[in-house]
Amino acid sequence: METNVSDTNLRCTEIRRRNRIILFPLPFQGHINPILQLANILHTQGFKITIIHTEYNSPNHSNYPHLAFKSISDRFFEIESQLATKIDADPAYFVKYLNRSCVEPFRECLGGLLAEYGEGSIACLITDAVFCFTQAVADSVKLPRMVIRTSSPACILAWGALPFSSQNGYFNLTKQDSNYEESVPEYPIMKFKDVSKMTTNPESMRNLVTDMLSHMKASSGLIWNTFKELEEPALETIRQEFSVPNFALGPFHKYFPASSSSLIEQDRTVLSWLDTQSPKSVIYISFGSIAHITESEFQEVAQGLANTDFPFLWVVRPGVVPGSKWVESLPEKFIERVGDRGRIVKWAPQQDVLAHPATGCFWTHCGWNSTLESICEGVPMVCSPSFGDQPLNARYVSDVWKIGVLLEDGFERVGIQMALQRVMVDKEGEEMRERITSLKEKVNLSVDEVNTKDFRREGPEVTKWGTWEAWKTRK
Repeated sequence: METNVSDTNLRCTEIRRRNRIILFPLPFQGHINPILQLANILHTQGFKITIIHTEYNSPNHSNYPHLAFKSISDRFFEIESQLATKIDADPAYFVKYLNRSCVEPFRECLGGLLAEYGEGSIACLITDAVFCFTQAVADSVKLPRMVIRTSSPACILAWGALPFSSQNGYFNLTKQDSNYEESVPEYPIMKFKDVSKMTTNPESMRNLVTDMLSHMKASSGLIWNTFKELEEPALETIRQEFSVPNFALGPFHKYFPASSSSLIEQDRTVLSWLDTQSPKSVIYISFGSIAHITESEFQEVAQGLANTDFPFLWVVRPGVVPGSKWVESLPEKFIERVGDRGRIVKWAPQQDVLAHPATGCFWTHCGWNSTLESICEGVPMVCSPSFGDQPLNARYVSDVWKIGVLLEDGFERVGIQMALQRVMVDKEGEEMRERITSLKEKVNLSVDEVNTKDFRREGPEVTKWGTWEAWKTRK
């Protein structure tokens, strides 16, 4: 049907009048980063941005003078110590706590912003998908709520397929169980041993997932930090199962890096150290901002690194071993043994490290942000997933995309040494590097396509971002 030019101009004018977007991130590093990146992206497209955030892990406002910030009380201090000390802490417990403690502070803050900005000035609210309570709040003030999911579309499909129940035994298997190595019937990409890592409380996770999926379907649209060429089958299934607009806008960090939103101070001296290393010779190790490992696992990591001849840059986050301050759990004489070929820091500028020519492998916990960043820089991975979506991401890296190796038996020095050897020097590693380089090239083509467009000039039709109309869709 032919579009009337005057009607199109009127619609565009209406959208631009409603030019403020309010975002609300979950207060953890892996969730804050993509939402702040998305906020910056939307700001470049002419939107005014307000970030509502919790007091816990508050972002540094001075790094974003072009954005407005509003802080709300969360009372997370009441349970924060459990997150820092329990190696088997259940992520769903902390998320459900925030879904209770933030309701009234968020409602009051949003009401104040609506009064401050004026009726009709806010295009939509964008919240982390696990902040389920925000749908009812948005509905009560007739404000469209869009959802950003900071894991992959495949993760949502897996969560929806798995039978979360303590009775079925999926989440309680050990190496002694006969089906530990077998594929899960409901989601065959995964093995039972992968599922057993996802949560320590399947009933709690089931309740959270059920709420999250129902509120995603009730939203005005879904935003994914991924790109079509990586996850086209999963995205197509999502479109069929969720009858709301879908936007695969990632990778966000290719448009705006995450360094300014890091909650931990970065040691940038590692870049000059990398400058002294040969191309693709260094193993970069980082297990993210939340995951914990035991003291014995930590020592196995150290022994595995010591038993190789590869230079390595190892991020040891203070407290990664519960009860430790930093590296006191290292094996005796480890530093003397590895000498100058090893560098240990508390935190690193990850995107810069992965982009450095000297980096040849990323040993990672397979959080979604880290996985995307490694793909975008063409760096093959060794995977040591911990919880949540990480075991699924690792299975995709190793078995579907074939761009890395999964440490199937956990942290064990011989297995570690063999995995690093496979990626760094074996023919199999060369093939992984070729596949991930191809994915990197596809990302760059996708980013180049978007960067050649001026969304504001071209009106309502905008490349992979969908349409301007979709950004103000009301249910």
